[in-house]
Amino acid sequence: MELPETLPGKLYLLAYDPQRERLTGVRDLDFLLRAAALTELLRRGLLREDGRGPAAVGSEPAGLDPVLADVLRQIRAERPRSWQSWVGRRRSRTARAVRDGLAAAGWIRVDEYRVLGLFPAARVTPRDSRVRKALAEAVTQALRGPLSRVDPDDAALVALADAAQLRTVLTWRQSREFRTRIDKLAPAAGPLPGALRRAIRARNAAASS
Repeated sequence: MELPETLPGKLYLLAYDPQRERLTGVRDLDFLLRAAALTELLRRGLLREDGRGPAAVGSEPAGLDPVLADVLRQIRAERPRSWQSWVGRRRSRTARAVRDGLAAAGWIRVDEYRVLGLFPAARVTPRDSRVRKALAEAVTQALRGPLSRVDPDDAALVALADAAQLRTVLTWRQSREFRTRIDKLAPAAGPLPGALRRAIRARNAAASS
């Protein structure tokens, strides 16, 4: 079955809860998807670690996914920042960009409406439930199958979902049960799971102060 090509696209679909028929983890979704974009750029060799943060490598490839291209251009144009700073970037619209890209490609349907007739909102629905099911099965395989046969992209996906505590992917029980396995998968995502955790903690601490 054909699946979305990018980590941000896959994680966006996995954030959808088919039981509740809505997206979950929305508060952390932008952070998660930026971490996913950074992970993919790093894995593709378009970023490298430069001290505590990323640096762009080479020129932008033709046909690069628009979300990945936007993050890469930002890193190329701006002063050096830490991985955590890039993940927790304020006023980021990464989640919206991923959503719009999935909608344009036909993976999801987006129905916009207004809450109380005033506040804009959107209802997201996968067009083919089998796609999300296939992604969920890839997560199960990464957790339970032979470690040597796990696709590195699936390993990174699991590590990022765990870092964001995305419970449509990993329940609390699974996070505990498979802790050793998840820790073995985490290197596929480089420094991003740790940066994602720190960004979420920093945001939560600032909100509660």
